[in-house]
Amino acid sequence: MTPTNLRILALDLGKKRIGLAISDPLGITAQGLPNIVRTNKRSDLAVLEQLAREREVGLILLGNPINMRGTEGRQSGWVREFGAAIESRIGLPVKFWDERLTSVEAGRVLRSSGISIEKRAAAVDRLSAVILLQSYLDSQ
Repeated sequence: MTPTNLRILALDLGKKRIGLAISDPLGITAQGLPNIVRTNKRSDLAVLEQLAREREVGLILLGNPINMRGTEGRQSGWVREFGAAIESRIGLPVKFWDERLTSVEAGRVLRSSGISIEKRAAAVDRLSAVILLQSYLDSQ
């Protein structure tokens, strides 16, 4: 786990947005944060660095898009490169966590909630990050 009372920041990395969720200081629950709208890698890392500092983050949890056969594909390589950039720029450890069904589950939850299609697109990234982080916390 992370050092005492440091939070975990989970990222659902997409091409247009980064969904975010953060743990409580005890590492029990996950709460969604506003998405980061992607601009460029340097800016995205600067926003993440500031957020990690402000929220006293000790670990970055990055969703790893493993395919249904359980192997890593091109997307996984892209995510691992971004994770290495986070470690280098921010200096926090990055842990990769299987995100195979988080977007599917988030979409199902949002459809059943009756949220409009327009709002659903942005909400799915945040909810995917929450589901990702909560699955990690529950496994600990």
